[in-house]
Amino acid sequence: MAPTRPPLPPPSAPPPTAPEGPARRQSSRESAARTYARSLPIVPVRARGLTIEGADGRRYLDCLSGAGTLALGHNHPVVLASIRSVLDSGAPLQALDLATPVQDAFADELLATLPRGLADSARIRFCGPSGGDAAEAALALVRAATGREGLLAFSGAGSPEAAGGVPGAVTRLPFPQGYRCPFGVGGEHGERLSARWAETLLDDPGGRAAAPAGLIVEPVQADGGMLPAPDGWLRRMRAVTAAHAVPLVADESSTGVGRTGAFWAVEHSGIVPDVMVLSKAIGGSLPLAVVVHHEDLDPGGPGGAGTFRGNQLAMAAGTATLRYVRENGLAERAALLGARMLDRLRQTAREHACVGDVRGRGLMIGVEFVDPEGDAGAGREGAGRDGVGDDGAGREGDGRTGAGHGGAARHGFGRTAPGRDGVVPLPAAPDVAAAVQRACLRRGLIVGLSGPHSSVVHLLPPLTLTDEQAEAVLERLSDAIATVSRTGHRIPTPRTPKEEGAASPAGNAVTCPPHTA
Repeated sequence: MAPTRPPLPPPSAPPPTAPEGPARRQSSRESAARTYARSLPIVPVRARGLTIEGADGRRYLDCLSGAGTLALGHNHPVVLASIRSVLDSGAPLQALDLATPVQDAFADELLATLPRGLADSARIRFCGPSGGDAAEAALALVRAATGREGLLAFSGAGSPEAAGGVPGAVTRLPFPQGYRCPFGVGGEHGERLSARWAETLLDDPGGRAAAPAGLIVEPVQADGGMLPAPDGWLRRMRAVTAAHAVPLVADESSTGVGRTGAFWAVEHSGIVPDVMVLSKAIGGSLPLAVVVHHEDLDPGGPGGAGTFRGNQLAMAAGTATLRYVRENGLAERAALLGARMLDRLRQTAREHACVGDVRGRGLMIGVEFVDPEGDAGAGREGAGRDGVGDDGAGREGDGRTGAGHGGAARHGFGRTAPGRDGVVPLPAAPDVAAAVQRACLRRGLIVGLSGPHSSVVHLLPPLTLTDEQAEAVLERLSDAIATVSRTGHRIPTPRTPKEEGAASPAGNAVTCPPHTA
């Protein structure tokens, strides 16, 4: 079955500057913790494939895909058919962890896609519906299996501190990358230093990270700004954890189900983790999360995993999505189309000094914006020698690790300048990234923000993206970058009724001059 090809929407007129109807009521009813609603003043009422239509009739190309949950885009026919089949059958919609035909079919399809070396010995644990629930269950699993409490994680990743509630039990390691290398060197040398750091901690019996319960890693850091882990480095992490009998946990919440150009991102490096954390796309757009682990780690007894682990609609939608991606070769398609899009974006980026780096893997793409006139020494601000500081969402956890390359993404470039310690990256420019996001929205393109201080514009289009749609996405994004680069923007402080008040300062002038060699 060939991917569906919905028609492309025309570029949209500018969105309204003040929230109306549901958006206005939302701002007065909901917590200020909401994020997407602040930067994307859209009230979606219909959606199909890549396209979202707002209540005001404007249409947009959606390259957020529900933060990566929509592997097949909005309302794909095979997903809708699977949901209707459960509804029409009269089957229970929630079944806790009882065996059902729907759950059985999902397990069959999931096991058929797992990396070699894990599928034959795998156990599936259904959790609460979010990736955070799965991460918590995975870390609780390795703690129970090893009898140890400490965990190793990497700067720029999510927050495993919340999992298990053990204060101070997480040791952050520097994540290797090319552009904002935590060691200031990048490339294979930076990878070796990062790997050696982990080896040293594990070799030191008196260190605070000695004999941890597990090491958790994302094959591509999403919140960190679309940072692929280098393949050789991942292989070394697998070797060192195996040598020290430390379970390796791969968090594939954002990268799984073909997103990076392989069905599971760990397959790029050929490693087989002990545990995989899976969510987002595996539910076919509905809430579902599971942990897949080696049978030797099975606790052998019952354990709490969340009331909503038996979501039958999500399992049916997930089965349909997994099968469709597998049977239609959408992972391979993502690899080819993603490489083409990265090449085009790098060509665009060379023309604009405010683009510091372009990176990604498959259809997981990030463009980092920098201040071309800023102090080059500040490009690593927020991290000490251990690479720990602030991450892209402004939470504690990451600093200079918000950019880089990995695997096939190494052919990019990094905008740098002379600094006190040699050539260093330019400071992140979140205002420029926000201006580009708004310029994209005015052109009918929805993109997200991530990375250091939210300075990375990222693309997560559905795997059903056609060549024509990809061209439209690239044209609109490139035009938005060129406009911001040419005109600069004044960035007003965001405001909504009652919450931010009626007045707003003029904001900061953001300039992004064209690059000259």
